Amino acid sequence: MKRAALVTLAAAGTLLAAGSAWAHHSFAAEFDRDKPVTVTGTVTKVEWMNPHARFYIDAKDEAGKIVNWDFELASPNGLMRRGWNRNSMKIGDTVTVTGHRAKNNPAVGNASSVVLADGKKLFAGSSIENEAPASGSAQPPSQ
Repeated sequence: MKRAALVTLAAAGTLLAAGSAWAHHSFAAEFDRDKPVTVTGTVTKVEWMNPHARFYIDAKDEAGKIVNWDFELASPNGLMRRGWNRNSMKIGDTVTVTGHRAKNNPAVGNASSVVLADGKKLFAGSSIENEAPASGSAQPPSQ
């Protein structure tokens, strides 16, 4: 009986670990280093959770239509090491975000930095910092 419980527990642990590894991705899997973007808009939502914090802003596109952007940040722990806290960005704040677009969704991005309304610039801990560029790709922006 004990052995069956241990085998079941071990199998469950293996499945959970595999799920976590599968859920995390490299920058190049989702984002395009050759598609830099700068967006200014109003914060509509902030998600301070692992594995990546996220925030959403409403910004006008070229046609004047409001688009809700979804930006990925580093983990909350990584952001705190860069000077962020849970209240650095609040709903209603106007921010300017620089980063890179997702490969297959025009309103999703990986943030490199965020300039707050008061002019304070916070670095977002973009996962592009941890990857070497592919042959022929542009270098990541210097910070």
